[in-house]
Amino acid sequence: MSDIDKDYLCGDFGEVTEWLQIKVTVPTQRLYELTSLMSMINSNLLIEDLSDIDLKTCYGDLIDEKILNADKSHASVSYFVPKDANIADDMAFLRNGLASAGLDDAKIDVIGLCEEDWANSWKEFYKPFKIGDIVIVPAWEKYQAKDGEIVVTMDPGMAFGTGTHETTRLIIGLLQKYVKKGDSLLDVGTGSGILAICGAKLGAEYCRAYDIDPMSVRVANENIRESGLGDKIRCEQSDLLKQVKNIAGGYDIICANIVADIIIRMTPDVAPFMSDKTVLLASGIISERCDDVVSCFEKNGFRIIERAEDNGWCALAVMLK
Repeated sequence: MSDIDKDYLCGDFGEVTEWLQIKVTVPTQRLYELTSLMSMINSNLLIEDLSDIDLKTCYGDLIDEKILNADKSHASVSYFVPKDANIADDMAFLRNGLASAGLDDAKIDVIGLCEEDWANSWKEFYKPFKIGDIVIVPAWEKYQAKDGEIVVTMDPGMAFGTGTHETTRLIIGLLQKYVKKGDSLLDVGTGSGILAICGAKLGAEYCRAYDIDPMSVRVANENIRESGLGDKIRCEQSDLLKQVKNIAGGYDIICANIVADIIIRMTPDVAPFMSDKTVLLASGIISERCDDVVSCFEKNGFRIIERAEDNGWCALAVMLK
């Protein structure tokens, strides 16, 4: 990075701020999908796409040789954060979103900090925090519960779901409102297993969690086991609803904390897993896309019973009409 670039990133000529570049590279034809996904994390994106350079209309000797020889079959999207920022949820959200979008060949680089460091260094920023009556406690922290608090111990590993992201906070808030003792619960795109665990702690007796990413399934099962909820929750691999095991009468609660496009893709297939009393909780929706998701639900025979928003994100509670 040049001195000019450093000055630009720091914003002044005083003390230099160290930055991390979060960079994801995909085949060029998947650039739009990648940009849409990463815009849910940060709106200031650096897009590197050399495929649109037309060498027939350019003077070759005026183009940097690195550009001439670059791989134009791939493109990258990056954003920058201060080096001491907590990137755990960003990284896990990216991994989960890329897997859900079928971008399995994406390459993630964290430039400025080696992977061995960031895999553990973020833990110092992840402390116990409260969402309603639920307190999310990192597995490596000690916490003395107060009266009325429900403690959920989590080690998100490399899976999405520390609970700190707005999308997760929104849906955990809705779970506390809609889960009843003895309910059955289906968690689609479980990540770390946090929503299934919260649901079981709130009284759900039969919980099934699924994720397309085998690493997330492994992490979720570890958290389920450590929470002592193996008799209530089972987590398996599935591409959305394709491998999901249905139950007689449908699930009482279905939760999906994924992204708008994936929720829209799932919507036409979810009704068979529901009854007229089922509440579907959908989160991971950037506010600008919320109306698109609402429209999709309504066109497919659903009604919105609640809409919650937090810092540019939206969550919906939905039932059959």
